[in-house]
Parts: sequence; C-alpha cells; structure tokens
Amino acid sequence: MADPATISPATLLKDELDIVIPTIRNLDFLEMWRPFFQPYHLIIVQDGDPSKAIKVPEGFDYELYNRNDINRILGPKASCISFKDSACRCFGYMVSKKKYIYTIDDDCFVAKDPSGKDINALEQHIKNLLSPSTPFFFNTLYDPYRAGADFVRGYPFSLREGVPTAVSHGLWLNIPDYDAPTQLVKPLERNTRYVDAVMTIPKGTLFPMCGMNLAFDRELIGPAMYFGLMGDGQPIGRYDDMWAGWCTKVICDHLGWGVKTGLPYIWHSKASNPFVNLRKEYKGIYWQEELIPFFQSVTFPKDCTSVQKCYIEIAKQVKAKLGKVDDYFNKLADAMVTWIEAWDELNPSGASKSSDLPNGASK
Repeated sequence: MADPATISPATLLKDELDIVIPTIRNLDFLEMWRPFFQPYHLIIVQDGDPSKAIKVPEGFDYELYNRNDINRILGPKASCISFKDSACRCFGYMVSKKKYIYTIDDDCFVAKDPSGKDINALEQHIKNLLSPSTPFFFNTLYDPYRAGADFVRGYPFSLREGVPTAVSHGLWLNIPDYDAPTQLVKPLERNTRYVDAVMTIPKGTLFPMCGMNLAFDRELIGPAMYFGLMGDGQPIGRYDDMWAGWCTKVICDHLGWGVKTGLPYIWHSKASNPFVNLRKEYKGIYWQEELIPFFQSVTFPKDCTSVQKCYIEIAKQVKAKLGKVDDYFNKLADAMVTWIEAWDELNPSGASKSSDLPNGASK
C-alpha cells in the first residue's frame, strides 16, 4: 500500500468517488467548495416537494434525484427510503457506481485550520480511507500511518499491518452536533477546538456517527449504510445516521474492518431549531437506552460472511428483541430487508448496474 503521506489523493480518486448531498434548497454552498469538489461527480438527493426546482451552480457534474425518481427506480421498494428527512441521502449510496462515497450537508462550509489555511476535507477523508485502521490494539500516538507518527513501544508487530478502513468520520467546527436537550441548555456553545488527530475506534466500541461530514468505502461497507426509516410518517427523526453508524460498526467489528474518526473538520454554519429537534428526537432519546445494549450484544453466526448477510441478521435480531420495545422496530426491520433487496437489484453481485438517468440529470 502506498504511503498516504506521499500520494496525491484528490487526483487518485477523481473517477472513483461520488459526493452525495441531501437537500431541500438551492446548492449555493457549492461555490465555496468548488476548488475541492468540481472534479468529482455529485449525486444530489432532493427531499420534500419534487416539483420544486433545485438550482445547482454551473460547472458541476451531477445527477439530481427527487421523490418521483426514487419511486420510479425502486417501485414498491421505495418505501424503505425516508421522506422529509436527510436519511433520504442513502438512496444516493445505492445508485452510485463508484468505490467511495463522501456525503456532506448543505449547511457545511469550508473550515480553516489553525494556520488560517482552507481545509480540503475530501482530501483528508481519502487519506483516511486509503490508509489502514488498527481496531484490535490502540496506538497512543493515534494514527500510526501518519507522517511523523509510528507504532509505540509495546505495540504487537503482528498487528502493525492494520486492516482495511471502511469508514472515515469527520468532525465540525462552530455548531457542534448536539441533541436537542444539550442544545437547549447550551444554546451559545460553539466548538472552536481543532484537534489535529485521527484515531481508529477500537473493536467492540460503538460511537455516535454524524452523517454531515462522512466518507466510506462503498464497495466494502455500502449495504450497511442504510439511514433507516425516519421523518415523514415515522415516530422518530435525527437518528438516521446514528442507526447506520451502529449497524456499520458491529459489522465492521465482525468482518475485521476499521472505522476512523477525527480529521477532517468542516464549518457547520447553522444550528437547527432545538424545539423542532426535541419533537423529532424524543423517542430516540428514550429508545437509545435500549438500542445501545442491543447493539453491544449483537452477535453473528459464522455464515455471516458478507455485509448483506450481516445486515439481514441484524434485521432479524431487531425484530426479535426490539420489536417488543415498539412496533416501529418491526417496520424498521422489514425496511432493512427491503433496503438490501433493493441494493442487490441495483448492484447485482456487488457490481453497480447503470439505472435510468433521473429527471434533471446532468452528464
């Protein structure tokens, strides 16, 4: 494997990475990202009213999918894609034909490092994904593959090769990713602390995954990146990325892959309304006290050798154990199975199959 400190990641993955953006508004924010995003293909998933025209700045190569496109492409299986929630973004993962995905929210801008230089978030995510992870033994100097770092004394040599990195989880300056109760008690809190570090989350440890600055190896872990049933018609919202993160992490632990968190930072520009968020999150805040022990206890039979098999097994356990908590989890388990069926239809034998161009698609 190439030394990630010496490669030119942006050039290397130009034709191997899609940027997925969920939105309900014009994408003016792309102007700030133009120097970094313009070489890449964008998949825009429009939420809300499909008759509303979304404007994309000129010069970007993109596909734009709205709810009508999702219904047309997936048919009855479109029921597994959330509506009026940023969870709709996972449709973009399904129709992508690339090895890697970077997803970002439309209220996230380019951050600056402590020296005042613009941060190329995409480049750092690519570096994370192209270097190994170390989930089986913690390195106290964090990422040992970074220039200027290495494995510390006492680190087993048999583990120094590392394992493939499936997920790169980036962070945010300015508005932190807080839940509604924390927003309410700390309305003016801002994250100004730039920590210059990347670390592998250890095996057996869950984490709260935020979808607004996230990259992953689609070929490796894509089928597990389902953002659940959220938003319109559902009793819960704002737990879509959390659900995907918990499912993804237990599958990565089982299959021997890594998840990194830390750099890169983006600038999160606006806080959502805490009262609206509380209404969306209320059941999630209550249910997560059952969900975390559930995921901590998930085990897989030996025949779960693929992401799809692992995900179907989680769905089975969700129905058996969480269905008692609320009937919502029975519906979610069914949707998880539908998601895998739809994924496999659009991506037979793990390879992407081209689908009809959506309305408003740009080549």
